[in-house]
Amino acid sequence: MELKKAKIPTMYFIGVSTGDSSSKIIFPRWAETLGILPCELVGIDLKIHDDPRNYRKVVNFIKEDPLSLGALVTTHKMDLMAACRNEFEVIDSVASELGEVSSIYKRDRKLCARATDPECGGLALKNFLTSGYFNETDSELLILGAGGSSLALVWYFLKGEGRKSPPSKIHVINRSQARLDHLINLAEGWGSGEQVVSYHASDPSIADQILNELKPGSLVVNATGLGKDIPGSPITNSALFPEKGIAWDFNYRGNLKFLTQARSQKQTRKITLVDGWDYFVIGWSQVIADIFNIEIPTSGVLYELLSNQAKKYR
Repeated sequence: MELKKAKIPTMYFIGVSTGDSSSKIIFPRWAETLGILPCELVGIDLKIHDDPRNYRKVVNFIKEDPLSLGALVTTHKMDLMAACRNEFEVIDSVASELGEVSSIYKRDRKLCARATDPECGGLALKNFLTSGYFNETDSELLILGAGGSSLALVWYFLKGEGRKSPPSKIHVINRSQARLDHLINLAEGWGSGEQVVSYHASDPSIADQILNELKPGSLVVNATGLGKDIPGSPITNSALFPEKGIAWDFNYRGNLKFLTQARSQKQTRKITLVDGWDYFVIGWSQVIADIFNIEIPTSGVLYELLSNQAKKYR
């Protein structure tokens, strides 16, 4: 990891395999459209669950370097917050509550942290799900993984706009018990009662079992890095998706094995397939707005222009 003093206004992308991201190609076009040139995007790759000292090194570098304006955080949202909470001078209430950060930016010489996932995930969800879907179908939600994006989705349905039409049951499966405990403790504070059920499972066959028992029309979400940062899937090829269910992969690049598995049942089970592209575009636009202190709407002419520009380089 080499951190060089920025020579022009710079936004960072903190991930695992940032060189493969479409953002490298899309960002210069967006920057021109938004009128924020000259600027550049620089990727910073860290190991999954990296040494806390490396997270602090990155955050303090951004904090001290004048032309380093901020960063978008992907896979490391919870680990970075746990390691760097004391480095931020301003933490928004949702980021503090969830214990995750996706947007790092500066205001009035103060380093700020914000969690954008609840808002952006909800907006992406609306692109393929009607507002009253779960009330109308009495279907369930299965989230594979318990990281920052998973936590944000649970928050959306318990405290956010999604509470108007929540899943009849929210199942969360994860390999780490600590992450599950954190999620369940927060969910109980949000009034989940018995609505959120957790499963500690290192063997994907257990995820298969939960998946096989879901009600028709249920939403299954791959919120792990499997299929993007690491090849593979959190389920096996034997898993059976719910009839008329929806398979949503938060990833949009990589081998996307989870979606391949769902696609094999598309005709027989009438599965709807959704990748993470809209989530990517919405999430990036909102973090860019934070970092460059501009306003980017999540709908309308400007947003459609940015979205169409991105699609050209997908």
